[in-house]
Amino acid sequence: MPETTRYLLLIISSIMIVASTLPYLIDIVKKKTKPRVVSWFNWALLGTIAGFAALADGQIPAAMLSFASALEALLVVTLGMYYGDRHFERFDILCQIGAAIGLLLWLAFDSPLTAIIAVTTVDFIAALPTYKHIWQKPFEETPLAFIICSFASILTLFAVTNSSLTGLVYPIYILLANTTMSVLILLRRRRDNRYV
Repeated sequence: MPETTRYLLLIISSIMIVASTLPYLIDIVKKKTKPRVVSWFNWALLGTIAGFAALADGQIPAAMLSFASALEALLVVTLGMYYGDRHFERFDILCQIGAAIGLLLWLAFDSPLTAIIAVTTVDFIAALPTYKHIWQKPFEETPLAFIICSFASILTLFAVTNSSLTGLVYPIYILLANTTMSVLILLRRRRDNRYV
């Protein structure tokens, strides 16, 4: 793939990630969506860590996806502090402990791949409150945001120049996580006999 095409895909995927936040932010302000702030805060932090780990290994596509994801999450956190679901439950506390353990394990190793795997694991743990929220209240989430992120992840994977795990793990995880969330929202809504 020509270098210019690869960079174009990276720019488009990064713009898509950040733009995917717009329908979500609009729904937050309209009080149709109530994000779990604890998950989004962790995603902002973890996306930043993943971005720096990918850069340390020269994986520009994965770094750009990670930083764009962090920016997207930070925008949601900002509005979520006013309109979102800010309360903590025992389940959230357990997820926070799991996230902290994962970060401590990463700090014990000096490897970008180890960092990416740790961040991905912690990211999944941090997502558990949102999965629970989707399961219980699917109409308080915006599936379009997750769908756009899934397509952006696909573009990022096309832009990867080698098969290094450091460059592939986080984009594949973001693709799977966002696809799962969007499908789960739509299925749970359908189960309630209502339409998106």
